[in-house]
Amino acid sequence: MHKQNFDVIIIGGGLAGLCSAIHLSKQGIDVLLIEKNSYPKHKVCGEYVSNEVLPYLNYLGFNPFEFGAKTISKFQLTTHNNKNIEANLPLGGFGMSRYEMDFQLFQIALNHGISVIKDTVVDVVFDDDQFHIQTKSNHIFTSKIAIGAYGKRSNIDVKFNRNFIKKKSPYLGVKIHVSGHFPEDTVALHNFKGGYCGVSKVENNHINLCYITNYQTFKTYMDIETFQEQVVYKNKALKNVFEGSKLQFTKPLTISQISFETKNPIENNMIMCGDSAGMIHPLCGNGMGMAIRSAQLASELVIDYLQNKIKSRVELERKYSRNWNRTFSLRLKVGHSIAYLFRQEWLAPKLLFVLRRLPFLVPLIIKITHGKSMKV
Repeated sequence: MHKQNFDVIIIGGGLAGLCSAIHLSKQGIDVLLIEKNSYPKHKVCGEYVSNEVLPYLNYLGFNPFEFGAKTISKFQLTTHNNKNIEANLPLGGFGMSRYEMDFQLFQIALNHGISVIKDTVVDVVFDDDQFHIQTKSNHIFTSKIAIGAYGKRSNIDVKFNRNFIKKKSPYLGVKIHVSGHFPEDTVALHNFKGGYCGVSKVENNHINLCYITNYQTFKTYMDIETFQEQVVYKNKALKNVFEGSKLQFTKPLTISQISFETKNPIENNMIMCGDSAGMIHPLCGNGMGMAIRSAQLASELVIDYLQNKIKSRVELERKYSRNWNRTFSLRLKVGHSIAYLFRQEWLAPKLLFVLRRLPFLVPLIIKITHGKSMKV
């Protein structure tokens, strides 16, 4: 029989959920983490992380370089017509698979004695200042605080009637790991007609290839392989990586209905973290960093609330919304704008020409979409 009542229940055991759980447990808070999948598991993700999160990860007891993470200091961008630009990353970053990173954070969570159950949440009700959370296995758990860290979209979004879920999203994501030659100190972003692909090395010397495309463009082709040959390979840099490497997955991972619509950081009194609160365009390459940073924002305020330093739930929700928007709204807007401009096929080469003439702009844009080193 599972324990029923907790201080905090976290729905979703990705980066945001795991980091929040560990952070809260370090302060003696009783946490339940509900995750529908088993660890370890591959996810459709760019798998590049800005070094801005390293101080916080170290505080949580995790050093990615102990598990083979690759140090990344350079950035490369190409357009669909094979124009390119290179720059140094202001803070740098690292490459690590979600398969490894989530698993290692999960191990830390277990070592902290955090309750973790594998189940799917089917309903969340807030009543009489308490959350009642029902799972597919017919368990009902209660808590003072609920954190939604379940990712891009979920049945909970439908239950809450969130605005973004009502709109059909045209984006499809595809990811594979391959082995082959690619500089391990570089993260590359290669554009093709209708999309773009991130390339970087992760542990085990695997290369992560993760691309996003418009579903309308994709569905005119029979399958992923045909689409890649007919569209993706028009970018010579991508063709070289794909054709010069060996597939490490039995088949590509895919995810559809990826939404970049604005979301509320608080929904039905639940604190939203990571992609549940908002998603930056993969073109800016720092969704993992945002998820980790949002976990810190939420955890610090939840701790203050449970220790009566924040006197009311209204104040907690107001502070989280304000802090979330202050931390992420500019980078999300810039991400949307950059993605929009690069989707204009006639404009992308001209933009690249400007960036090559004014190279100081590239690190500036990266700084805006990434943020400063996290304080612990």
